[in-house]
Amino acid sequence: MSNNNSGPAKCPVDHTSASSKPAPPQAPHGAQCPVDHGQALPSFAQNLPKSSSECPVDHNTVNPLNMMPDLPQTMHSSQAETLSTDRELSSIPRATDDDTVWEYPSPQQFYNALARKDMAAPEQYMDIMVDIHNFLNEGAWNEVLKWESRHKDQCVAPKLLRLQGRPRDLSPMARFTSWMHGVKPFDRHDWYVDRCGKQVRYVIDYYEGVPENDMPVFNLVVRPAVDDFESLTDRCRALWQDAKEKYFGPGSSQ
Repeated sequence: MSNNNSGPAKCPVDHTSASSKPAPPQAPHGAQCPVDHGQALPSFAQNLPKSSSECPVDHNTVNPLNMMPDLPQTMHSSQAETLSTDRELSSIPRATDDDTVWEYPSPQQFYNALARKDMAAPEQYMDIMVDIHNFLNEGAWNEVLKWESRHKDQCVAPKLLRLQGRPRDLSPMARFTSWMHGVKPFDRHDWYVDRCGKQVRYVIDYYEGVPENDMPVFNLVVRPAVDDFESLTDRCRALWQDAKEKYFGPGSSQ
């Protein structure tokens, strides 16, 4: 896997794009994903109205006590079925004084987030939709850790300080890719990582890849934002390493 791409992550959900649409660059490794996070609902719910492709959880407004979005655990007025209020713990450490990790929204909170944005919220699939949300976040953090491993001499245990959803803001890389391939990401997050006292911003673009064996594919393009010389150096080194592996093979020292 290259240092600035994770994926393709395979998901057994029908949300393929038109066959004539060019795809963004593919990354070599993948992982199974349980649900749709693209532009269409699962094939078994294709008669339901389509939802927006962006993440429904508003990461711009967070509770300063736990650095998580304030999402109610109460039933929504449009809701007919009772949903779980249990929240799953992530593997992502929070940048606080205690040794805690970030919590993912419960199915009830996820439903409320969808309803607040007037997005389709099929109650019977809410558990699965939460699974995909969590799956993509775990994948993104794993990619962040690969970048951060370059700085183990500075910090052996980076933590996530906060995150920001920016679905309508194209990053410079995404804009360039859209010019080249005609494909835009369906979502974007900016993650702010605490590197033992230094704040480092990461940009994550979420793409739908080329389906494989009729299975949808996701690509996460994760890289440090070029906010300082150190991050620029990391990006240049990653490009050089990718070029060496492309022309001389994995692990090449040439």
